[in-house]
Amino acid sequence: MSGATELAETPLIRELLARCTFPVNALDAAPEQLECAVSGGADSSALLVLAVASGAAVTAHHVDHGFRPNSAAEADTVAALAERFGAQFASHRVEVEHGPNLEARARAARYSVLPTSVATGHTLDDRAETILINLVRGAARSGLTPLRDPHRHPISALRRSETVQLCAELEIEAVQDVTNSDPAYQRNRMRHEALPLLDAIASRDVAAVLDRQAAVLALEDDLLDELAAEIDVVDALALSAAHPALARRAVRAWILENWGCEHPPSVASVDRVLDVAAGKVRSTQIAGGYHVLRRAQRLRIEPPSR
Repeated sequence: MSGATELAETPLIRELLARCTFPVNALDAAPEQLECAVSGGADSSALLVLAVASGAAVTAHHVDHGFRPNSAAEADTVAALAERFGAQFASHRVEVEHGPNLEARARAARYSVLPTSVATGHTLDDRAETILINLVRGAARSGLTPLRDPHRHPISALRRSETVQLCAELEIEAVQDVTNSDPAYQRNRMRHEALPLLDAIASRDVAAVLDRQAAVLALEDDLLDELAAEIDVVDALALSAAHPALARRAVRAWILENWGCEHPPSVASVDRVLDVAAGKVRSTQIAGGYHVLRRAQRLRIEPPSR
């Protein structure tokens, strides 16, 4: 077992930790409890090691989706890794049927059994891939600033090559997920085809460029959120008088607070709500069967009728 102090003295770990956002313990305080999602791949293995090196009391959570014949062995690998570095281990199993939107359904199943505050091993490269995926899906501005939570994504400033390097230096045999090279998954095509092509066209590291751009957009996003929060979104007159960019943002936040869908509403749904506020229609239906109505110049959202 490697202790936190010994790990933190390793030059590579010291350099990587300086760019991570793990919680800092106050002097003489008990170690911060940190839940980490660990699949056994290089990124999540590096997350586990760096979390321990930061001085946190770490629990490694492994989720077996049952997709691959050796998935049980991967859980054993993570358990051994946790024991080696002095972390606790928790195993979870979910059932996900093969079919459309497998990635999204597997992600939803995974997070349904993980602690709400679980930290993940997403890197800067993951962030760049997510930006491109959201871009081609027509995501709103906030979709271009993913992985912003420093507690949920403490190693998002690191590169995938650095997590591989860390595993190699510590002689960690990371789990190789064969699905990560399957072109049936959109993320894999972004990773193995789109980003290398963009690098070649731009003659630069596009992932780093996207990361810097996301950081700029994130600050502007925060400002727009503050301005939109000043709008009384249920006041139809105030909403109609607001700048369209702020009105859309205010409506999107209002819908997210009041419906059961995990994803943000589409631009079309938001614009239909603005039509209700402007008096063009008296009511409208948005995703999930929810209705938005105007009465006495006030808006309200109603869940689907049972």
